[in-house]
Amino acid sequence: MREVVLFTEDSGHEVFVRALVNRMAQEYNVHAVLHPRSVRGGYGKVTTELKQYLRDLKNGREQTPDLLVVATDANCKGYLKRRQEVDKVVIAFGDIVPLDHVAHAIPDPHVERWPLLDSAAFKAVLGRGCEAPGYKCERNRYKQLLAEAVRNAGVAPILGGIEHMEDIVNAMDLQHAQTADDSLGKLLGELHPVFRSWASSST
Repeated sequence: MREVVLFTEDSGHEVFVRALVNRMAQEYNVHAVLHPRSVRGGYGKVTTELKQYLRDLKNGREQTPDLLVVATDANCKGYLKRRQEVDKVVIAFGDIVPLDHVAHAIPDPHVERWPLLDSAAFKAVLGRGCEAPGYKCERNRYKQLLAEAVRNAGVAPILGGIEHMEDIVNAMDLQHAQTADDSLGKLLGELHPVFRSWASSST
């Protein structure tokens, strides 16, 4: 059994990343137990809570996970800058969680763009496809585009479309997704080797 902690910025990140990890666990036939820790209040709050979590690990108040997934939007800073910031926090606590046990879910610029990348998956879930939006760093742009795409499919976006993320992830062509968006591709590029290693070690 593998323990995976999902440290996510908000409910959108949690739903998407949890669905992705669960799907990969199923595809690799790995028993993974997920422990989501959603944080509200933006990146600053994420940093504060992540530091506290790592401090608890160091003091033995938490069990070290097999994988720590940190999910936070790039927010126009860019993937690399945000990843460096996350890694700096982790490294400050030594080898409590080695960096090769950390996966970076850093949508660039926002997580609501990810479910719009695969029109076929969107159509399979909602009955009508969507346009993959181009990159533009603008606050709330992708939240609006996701809600609009759901509405255009004839469905009321009760939670802005987040309520359909899990089904969309399960319908996505992950091979296509890996090339459709650089930030999602990087996350998949980190997760595949981890799950492949776990699968091989359990056989």
